Amino acid sequence: MAASLDRSARALLLSELVSGMALTLKYFFKPKVTLNYPYEKGPISPRFRGEHALRRYASGEERCIACKLCEAVCPAQAITIEAEPRADGSRRTTRYDIDMTKCIYCGFCQEACPVDAIVEGPNFEFSTETREELMYNKAKLLSNGDRWEAEIASSLAADAPYR
Repeated sequence: MAASLDRSARALLLSELVSGMALTLKYFFKPKVTLNYPYEKGPISPRFRGEHALRRYASGEERCIACKLCEAVCPAQAITIEAEPRADGSRRTTRYDIDMTKCIYCGFCQEACPVDAIVEGPNFEFSTETREELMYNKAKLLSNGDRWEAEIASSLAADAPYR
């Protein structure tokens, strides 16, 4: 009988409605956490894995030494590398392709690379209209590296103590 009276009193006094309105008023005057996305972007972690890029040394020479560790470690088999020796005896890639439709963004390629040549950069806005645009060749990967080098270098430096 007491439980029935208690339930009736709460229903009559609308206590749930009042507590809900109090919660609404509590958050009404706090600063908003919503971002106006295309114009405001939130912070990205240094470990974020976005669009792939091939990096260059400061001299302009590509970093990839054609060791093919990234190709071997890729679980999706999305990376294809062909290499040949140069006149000076060093090896460099002649073909470096990534099928981004197969890529699972695991980051194994970046972890396996001994010279930090292949990295996953901060760019997450790379939608396309056709699948062919997601077949990245060496020129596309190098242009991504040139475009995002400053952000990639700062992310690698911030993450260096944990690697």
